[in-house]
This record gives sequence, C-alpha cells and structure tokens, in this order.
Amino acid sequence: MSLTKILIIEDDPIVGEMLTLYLAEEGFEVKRVETARAGFAELAAFDPDVLILDLVLPDAEGTSLCADIRQKSDVPMIVTSMKTAVGDRIQAISSGADDYLCKPFSMHELKVRIQALLRRTAYRPPAGDASIKEGTGRRITLDTERRTILLNGEPIDTTFSEYEMMKLFCQHPGRVFSREELLNAVRGIDSYVSVRAMDVHITHLRRKLEANPKEPRHIKTVWGIGYKFMI
Repeated sequence: MSLTKILIIEDDPIVGEMLTLYLAEEGFEVKRVETARAGFAELAAFDPDVLILDLVLPDAEGTSLCADIRQKSDVPMIVTSMKTAVGDRIQAISSGADDYLCKPFSMHELKVRIQALLRRTAYRPPAGDASIKEGTGRRITLDTERRTILLNGEPIDTTFSEYEMMKLFCQHPGRVFSREELLNAVRGIDSYVSVRAMDVHITHLRRKLEANPKEPRHIKTVWGIGYKFMI
C-alpha cells in the first residue's frame, strides 16, 4: 500500500525540518521545497495528496499564491501563516485554500487536519451522479467519481470546499443548512475558520453556477439561518 504523499512548501529551515521529520515519523511520504517555483514543479512531479503551504516565500507571497496553485491543481491545501486575523483566513480560503493554521501550531493538530481532508477526499456517496436543470436546457451535473462539477457538459473550476458544499446540497435538496452546519460538514467540527467564510464560498458558487448570481434560482439564502439548495 502506497504512502500518503505530503508536499510542504516552506522556506523556514527550522519549521520545514520539524514538519518533514514529524510527518515522516507519522507514516507519510514527505517532500519539502522552499520556493513557489519549486513547489509548482513538484505538484506535477511528486503529485501530492495534500499540500502544506506557507504564505510568505522568497519568490511569492499572499493569497494570490493560493489562487495560482488552485488554477493548476485541485490538491487539498492547508495554508500556514503568522497572520491570525479572521480576514486573512477568509481571504486565503476564498482564494483556494481548504484549511488554515496560524503559526505556531500543534503538530498533532496538523496531523488531524490532514487526516480530515483525506477522509473527505476519499469519501464517495453511494448514490449516483446528482444533476439539476437550470432555465432552458442549462444543466449542472455533479460527477462524484471525478469530483467535478459540470455546467453544460463543461467542467467548472472549484475549490475543494466549494465542491464539498455543492455535494452536500445535492444530497439534501431543499434542506436548510446553517452556516455552522456547512462549516462542520465541509471543514470539520474542529475548524477555526470563521463561519462567514461560508458566505464567500456561496458567492463563488453562485457566480460559477447560476444564470443570474444576484437572483439565484438554486442556491437560496434563508435569512437569519443560512442556505438551501433548490432543484
């Protein structure tokens, strides 16, 4: 059985070495690089199962780096940063990150978060593909085998969390979900990310899937509670 592969993009030698040693001892296959350029190369060559990304690197920094990585890969991504403000966490997640850890953090917590991402990535519901029709022939399809959302037969770029949220909606059409329920289902009950990050994901999904995002027909706001998905 092959080991789960973790790619670490971290330029701090002490932090990088600690992460590499700890995760290797926990049974992961680990590769570490120190620059964004090397990280992009290893995304293709190493093909990791999870990416751990420091937001400040010698050749790139900030949430634009998350967006650049997400354009090239759908690998589950955990961002690590010294920035602790809620706004920074929301910005990173809305740019493509799937989780966010503030430095310094517990190695055990990192392991638990990696395992949670892997569980959600590996999960496949027993039902077949879910699909809805929008307007005149406009079709949205959830391909659960390839973890892809199709619009009129064409794949739509989504983050890991956006896909997970859409899968949850399709499995429970008409059900009202609070922001807390969405956060717990998509990111795990131990998440420290603000529930308001769910609003960002909803906005992005509407832009990608609705004919008119300002007047959504499918992803509806239930004022004072959260959201529901209507077929």
